[in-house]
Amino acid sequence: MSAQAPAARVLRFDTFELDLRTGELRKRGVKLRLQGQPLQLLTILLEGAGNLVTREELRSQLWPADIFVDFDHSLHNAIGRIREALGDSAEIPRYIETLPRRGYRFIGRVEEVQAPWISAPRTSAENGAENGNNAHEAVDVAPPTKRRAALVVILCSSVAIALAAWATWRHFYIKSAVPPIRSIAVLPLDNLSGDPSQEYFVDGMTDELITDLAKVGALRVISRTSVMRYKGTKKSLPEIARELKVDAIVEGSVVRLGKRVRITAQLLHAPTDQHLWAETYERDLGDVLRLQSEVAQAIAQQVRAELTAQQQVRFRSARPVNPEAYEPYLRGRYYLSNQFTMAKPLNMAKGYFEESIRKDPGFALAYSGLADSYTYLALFGQGELTPDRAYKLAKEAINKALELDDSIGEAHDTLGLLSWRFGWDWGAAEREFNQAIALAPSYSCAHEDRAVYLSFMGRRAEALAEISKSNSIDLGPSSAMTESAAYYQMRDYVNLLEASRRGVVSNPNEWTEHYNLGVGYEGTGKLLEAIAEYQKAVEISDGNQDVTASLAHAYAVIGRRAQAEKILHDLERKSKSVHVSPYIIATIYAGLGEKDTAFEFLEKAYQERSLEISWHVKADLRIDNLRSDPRFQALVRRVGFPQ
Repeated sequence: MSAQAPAARVLRFDTFELDLRTGELRKRGVKLRLQGQPLQLLTILLEGAGNLVTREELRSQLWPADIFVDFDHSLHNAIGRIREALGDSAEIPRYIETLPRRGYRFIGRVEEVQAPWISAPRTSAENGAENGNNAHEAVDVAPPTKRRAALVVILCSSVAIALAAWATWRHFYIKSAVPPIRSIAVLPLDNLSGDPSQEYFVDGMTDELITDLAKVGALRVISRTSVMRYKGTKKSLPEIARELKVDAIVEGSVVRLGKRVRITAQLLHAPTDQHLWAETYERDLGDVLRLQSEVAQAIAQQVRAELTAQQQVRFRSARPVNPEAYEPYLRGRYYLSNQFTMAKPLNMAKGYFEESIRKDPGFALAYSGLADSYTYLALFGQGELTPDRAYKLAKEAINKALELDDSIGEAHDTLGLLSWRFGWDWGAAEREFNQAIALAPSYSCAHEDRAVYLSFMGRRAEALAEISKSNSIDLGPSSAMTESAAYYQMRDYVNLLEASRRGVVSNPNEWTEHYNLGVGYEGTGKLLEAIAEYQKAVEISDGNQDVTASLAHAYAVIGRRAQAEKILHDLERKSKSVHVSPYIIATIYAGLGEKDTAFEFLEKAYQERSLEISWHVKADLRIDNLRSDPRFQALVRRVGFPQ
């Protein structure tokens, strides 16, 4: 009789067995790759099969209070790994049921079986009896060494076949279980640092992760402005997914402790809330750019997005950055992203970017941000900078950014804007917008700038196609702003009214939307409604000169000449202390019917390469009474618009 070793506990469910002694999970005898906390969690659930295991119980057993960990994401991660190993799903569970905000329950049938640890060597007689041989017949027994070798070969072959079968099953199961993912949204990351003052840092990390993912051409990545409205939302992921029209959602958290930063990210199939992947990354703050690239690259791999060789190189080439430079950079981006049409936040952004560059002169992104600040200060800074001074400073900054890293899509977009609005170099503008989109296919700003540029050039069909692309990425307020600007350039006042009305509803404190709505009303002959919107825009913008000139022009057209002249004289006095574009003075004189004086100021505007010429001259209804004059036709030819 053979000797038996003590028996080990094995928990069996369906075709799976969990050996509690060895800590091994097998399916039909094939060991599965599940270990660590996911395996411990599965053990707890199996031993309590049929009963709720609360989140608090799991935390106390697996994540003691003295261990620094993001519990929610770690638990979600562990459950996701178990479900992946078992071929289970959250929406139609066969094994693990989620009880929202309470815990989990194992719902499969579990039985405990006994399994021998090690069997004693069997005699030849026992082998023969098992095979049905007569004890009196001769038994051909191979030499022990050869027999063991043969058994090893057979065992290894069986295991290899089983592993190959499992790998094949897993590949096709997962591939078929999760629909293809072609669009994705990164929800605002949670600030788990315990410090509310770090919100800007966490929002900046969200923004940079979106920017990195926007480089993946195989993915449609929703813009920052579209996802930030979900910060702190109680909406379910499937609901958010439907609103954003995406296949997958990334959510996660940021913990910052001193010079260390940790990102925990997880990927979910949005319509079903099915967990697909989760991981935690931790680095020194100086290596944060590489950390963000690693997270973006991992997400791209999980959704099976094809990365070109150039994209792979860009993800791997993220350089270290001085931590003391990264913080002011994020603060600068925060101000630039939230209010780029107001002078005060633009000056705040400029100051932070300058500080970032002082602390790390090799930080390309800081130069790109500084160039944006100068550009928008020239456009919306109430005359603080003359066009030539702003162009010089912005061009120097953007050239330095591209010298350090010519793969920054945002920098090429800014260069396109500079070439268009300041340089009047139409061909260079289009090349840079195209390059920005090639480098970052989901960078919404580049699509928006290109859409408005195409409408400015009179290429309506291409502009509308670009607006459609932009709207698929950016569902936030800036998409309505882009449509309004494009329809303004097309002189399509009916659609301008519709787009700017949507813009006012979604962003009532954005003065440009009220201004565009006023233009839409004036273009459709509703001057009193136009005046009301111009007045709102003047108030919200703190007296933007261009809007003020539109109000004066409207006053002049309806016969309120004294009010128009008062605004005109106020602007002329202001021009002695700050820059006031001669172009906007010309529009008021045009409204007053003083054409010769209007042309004098238009000539001054041409000589200083006024930014208003490269925006207004083809579409501005304020100068319609000048367009038939040969002097105006000559001006257009000198500006060099393509015919």
